[in-house]
Amino acid sequence: MARHGQRRIFVPTRSAEDWRPLLAKPDEHWKEGYSAHCLATCWQGAIGVPPEISSLVLSHPEFSGAAPELIIGLPELQTSLPGGTTASQTDLFAIVACGDELIALGIEGKVAESFDETLGKWLADASSGKKERLEYLCGLLELRPPLPEAIRYQLLHRAAAAVIEARRFKIKNVALVIHSFSPEHLWFSDFVGWCKLFGQVPERGKLVFLTTLSGTRLYAGWATGNVSRAGIAG
Repeated sequence: MARHGQRRIFVPTRSAEDWRPLLAKPDEHWKEGYSAHCLATCWQGAIGVPPEISSLVLSHPEFSGAAPELIIGLPELQTSLPGGTTASQTDLFAIVACGDELIALGIEGKVAESFDETLGKWLADASSGKKERLEYLCGLLELRPPLPEAIRYQLLHRAAAAVIEARRFKIKNVALVIHSFSPEHLWFSDFVGWCKLFGQVPERGKLVFLTTLSGTRLYAGWATGNVSRAGIAG
């Protein structure tokens, strides 16, 4: 896992444009109206926790005591995983305080883009590296294979990356959060299918507890962002 070995020194951003060089493919992924640009514009403009994310966190009794405070946000954080050299690159990893409780958020921005390949397609003619990675992800998330082929692979490795990073910071609460800027809530059904692996059915705007993984409490949530605040023309 050489090329993407973890960068552990980060510099503050001054504008959304500072997020662009961190993307895997800046020229391809940085476009107005697309997820990377929308997420950066929204979070950078909020100067803290965007209201829809704050509302999502506060929706769960565990974190309802105080307004969420952004401790740190790390855009495009790369997390090494076994079974190949490609890291899981989280759109935004954020640590949030709610009173005395901390929760780590693995944020995945979405507009119209899908969650990439289904597990069935990703595993077609799978290499030994892919098999190793899937075994690792299932072990970390305590899921029993074989998983349904319709599950989106991206949701699996993003959740695992969030857990890994939360443990690195010694935080017991972690959530995979989809920050969607799609008025039609595109791809929500894929998110529902992923949550059902843990026996839970999510609601938009609500944080749901999924399971405890060796002391780490895993949550999930779907937040609907303000499209005008994200720079999407009405």
